[in-house]
Amino acid sequence: MSAALGKGKDWAPKKPTETDDMTELQKVVARYRDGRIIKGFTRNFFPNKDLFHVSPPDNPYGEGKRVWMRELKAVFFVRDFNGNPEYHERRIYKAEDSSFGHRVKITFSDGEVQVGATMSYSLERMGFFITPADPGSNNTRIFAVSTSVESVNRL
Repeated sequence: MSAALGKGKDWAPKKPTETDDMTELQKVVARYRDGRIIKGFTRNFFPNKDLFHVSPPDNPYGEGKRVWMRELKAVFFVRDFNGNPEYHERRIYKAEDSSFGHRVKITFSDGEVQVGATMSYSLERMGFFITPADPGSNNTRIFAVSTSVESVNRL
């Protein structure tokens, strides 16, 4: 695999066999700092790596496109690629809500605000995960890229 990457080839995950664990495949929406969006599946996202690959929604085991973290605003791990445009996500915690970690309000440099919980964050690292405050959110978790975060406020 590394030899193929060195020659400029795109990465493509191997097709699973019956014994492979299908949970490795993750639905993501990667949002770039310049507004571009790429939707698809990844099997090699790691929060401390400079890049990962996204295969198209209609071909999860097809050719993967390289995605460089330094170009991103955030990676959204989603339930559905389209979401529900009529759903208005709750950006507050209710008294009865439980959360693991620190409750935070994140403001991205483009003005978008996300509210959720994080186990830890440091703007010195590549980024950090948050779990949205709204359990009905289409996002199961969000990886906020530190260079695109304007502020993090504890709630």
